[in-house]
Amino acid sequence: MTPLLLAPLGLAALAALALPLVIHLRRRTEEVPVDFAALRWLEAMPRPRRKLQLDELLLLALRLLLVALLALLLARPAVLGWEDDGARVLVAPGVDAAAAREAAGPEAELRWIAPSFPELAAGAPAPATATASLIRQFDAELPEGAPLTIIVPPVLDGVDAGRLRLTREVTWRIVAGEGQADRPGPPASPALAVRHADKQAQALRYFRAAASAWSDTPRFDAATGSALPPRDSVLVWLTPGPVPQAVGDWIGAGGTALLGDTAQIAMPASSAALWRDAAGNALVEGGPMGAGRVLRFTRPLVPAAMPELLDPSFAATLRDLVSPAAPPPGRVSAAAHAPTDGAAPFPLPPRELAPWLGVLIALAFLAERLLATRRRRFAP
Repeated sequence: MTPLLLAPLGLAALAALALPLVIHLRRRTEEVPVDFAALRWLEAMPRPRRKLQLDELLLLALRLLLVALLALLLARPAVLGWEDDGARVLVAPGVDAAAAREAAGPEAELRWIAPSFPELAAGAPAPATATASLIRQFDAELPEGAPLTIIVPPVLDGVDAGRLRLTREVTWRIVAGEGQADRPGPPASPALAVRHADKQAQALRYFRAAASAWSDTPRFDAATGSALPPRDSVLVWLTPGPVPQAVGDWIGAGGTALLGDTAQIAMPASSAALWRDAAGNALVEGGPMGAGRVLRFTRPLVPAAMPELLDPSFAATLRDLVSPAAPPPGRVSAAAHAPTDGAAPFPLPPRELAPWLGVLIALAFLAERLLATRRRRFAP
């Protein structure tokens, strides 16, 4: 361990050590003079000059110690390298406690992957909703050389989109547990609501064909006018000219709109090209607007200007454009989610000694008070 002071300027308070010395020099132990009748007629003799003397040395030493400890407390003493680099074992919720104990050994200290990392004897916690984050936290708070073993069930809950990358190589052990990895079904196809002018009906066939390719029961709606669909639908606005304010409010409240190239609207400053042709030219641009998204074609919806309308991949590309991002899986196969090492270690903070120093100051103060107020000190 390496001792250090986090606020060394606090040692300037050591100058207060002069106060107990001055007090003891100026105020000696109280003495009560007693007059004797036989001696009262004697003339006072001049007293010899005496050297400076200090009374009650033990009390003085306690007071000096108390001042020194207070100055040291202001300097915030701490130690580096206090961490225990012994082996640690983490157990994920869902693992049988007896199986985890058998796998780790009778002498190992096991802790659950849960907030505050309770001991195994505390009982199984509720399924963790942030298992991956808790593992990263525990790894970051460990000394650099401490071995780490993680015991998990075959199916791991509470993971996130990022692969586990820790600061050390861990022992990843899979033991008996319940549950199977999620197998999500195909996402629901988007609902298209096309609003167009009378002379733009020819563009409807491309969107109707895309909706039919997405599902055997396509959710497709086309109409003239400006009636707005439910917010979970994708609004395809092909009417030329300024986009009505009601449509902008609908987008800002969380809707997704795909506009034709002749629709006029103030695009977001963060707009970017979302679909490009083979030459790298933008076909669709867009970005977030309030809580929703706005996208706009940059070319007329005719094959002569946009051959991609006839491409077999048009339906899949359109679906990727208008569909929200899929949420990351919450459960994965533990065998496929073993962590890797190589992450930069986190410097651990020094351990401050203020609590222990506070106890020592309290004891020194109590001893000083007992010694300063003892009855014998004031006896005549």
